[in-house]
Amino acid sequence: MHPSPSRKHQHFDNLPRALVVMENFWPAGSSTGWHSHPRGQLLYATQGVMVVHSDAGSWVVPPNRALWIVTGLRHNVTMSGDVLMRTAYIDEEKMPGLPLESCVINVSPLLRELLVEAVRISPNATVQGRDGLLLDLLICEIRVSSSLPLHLPMPFDLRLRSICEALITRPSDASSAADWAQSIHVAERTLHRLFAKETGMTFARWREQARLLHALRRIAEGDKLIHVALDCGYSSPSAFAAMFRRHFKEPPSSFYQ
Repeated sequence: MHPSPSRKHQHFDNLPRALVVMENFWPAGSSTGWHSHPRGQLLYATQGVMVVHSDAGSWVVPPNRALWIVTGLRHNVTMSGDVLMRTAYIDEEKMPGLPLESCVINVSPLLRELLVEAVRISPNATVQGRDGLLLDLLICEIRVSSSLPLHLPMPFDLRLRSICEALITRPSDASSAADWAQSIHVAERTLHRLFAKETGMTFARWREQARLLHALRRIAEGDKLIHVALDCGYSSPSAFAAMFRRHFKEPPSSFYQ
């Protein structure tokens, strides 16, 4: 069992400098446990995939992408594969212009190198000169990074949550919206209205997003594309690849490169 990160994280949370970066290795299957931070947090892994759960929903974070977590959001990170993680803790009050909501962002080659290099800077040091410029540029790169649709919002309505949990567990389930509406004793139009209100997505869009995030984790674990496609409810790898391209403008085979 990997040791709790709470003590080390608390040290980084409460340093006087507005931006500090730490590095940590997590073995496959380990998790951080539920926690939150008094600062914003950027999670980035150069290897492995992170699955992050919060009360508001979940994210899958592949290599070369990072998750921005807003101050105070309670979350739990589970590792799919061995994960070499770099975490930036950022005082949002002192560093304005960062994303207002938690989101997955693209990590440019420059941002990657900045995060790797920032680990070298002592968290207790007063930065100036090159180190100061490096951290300033790191913040600038986060500000201009584009986001990716890798969030799966979870409804608070317990009836919808039971449907969502079933679809996450069985992404290949092809039951229609009418079938699910009947299972919770509401009209189909009520189900659609509740999904839009609770998640900001249609039922069909939410199910597709759940399948997509499931597939990202499976692909990262090395599963064959045909097995991933079938387990996500698609009739063939080509049908799955078409959906994947629609979201990311590239095929599944190149997403992790």
